[in-house]
Amino acid sequence: MCEDCGCQTKHLEIERAILSTNEALAQKNRQHFRRLGAKVINLISAPGSGKTSLLEATVEALAQEIPLAIIEGDPETEKDAERLRRKGVPVAAVTTGGACHLDARMIHRACHQLEPHRPRLIFIENVGNLVCPAAFDLGEDLRVILVSVPEGPDKPEKYPAAFLKAQAFCITKADLLPYFDFDPQEVIDSARKIKPDLKAFILSVKNGQGLSDWFTFIREFVIRG
Repeated sequence: MCEDCGCQTKHLEIERAILSTNEALAQKNRQHFRRLGAKVINLISAPGSGKTSLLEATVEALAQEIPLAIIEGDPETEKDAERLRRKGVPVAAVTTGGACHLDARMIHRACHQLEPHRPRLIFIENVGNLVCPAAFDLGEDLRVILVSVPEGPDKPEKYPAAFLKAQAFCITKADLLPYFDFDPQEVIDSARKIKPDLKAFILSVKNGQGLSDWFTFIREFVIRG
């Protein structure tokens, strides 16, 4: 801490105030989602882990049986939102203008765009980042962390806060396992040292590995919560 001005203390106070305000708004979001009858899943990962590809596969498999919608977050452009719209589902795009995470206020605004569609399931694709999004409750029911094989096996150790607040963990791009020093079970075990009851999936959108288990998990989540 700076001895003269106490700037670190001031920074911490501001951060606490921001998170406190966000938490209050997240609780309002949660109540709003319940009134709509919608379950909400927040997907968090580093850039390029395959969130959008996994959502595309999930939409193709489940959209005919579960009315679903997507809130798509990106720092700039709506390219991922456009990809998902081509799958025929409602998508509310949130462009953060460079901000490294979505917050509860952004989600509240996006949710109003989706209300006329009456979704039973809303996916939130958060901004690509394993640090800031972990701190911000959006009002979701379920938080899912994605780590792709090319990112390496050390992500649970490097980003424990992200895993601590998650309920499920997806290892993506499993078709690349032969080309990387990445033991999926060791990574899952590492994540479960942080969160013992973490549900884990090993997935490949390219060859279909693990997707049936993921789809079953989503169906059961919507039905049973």
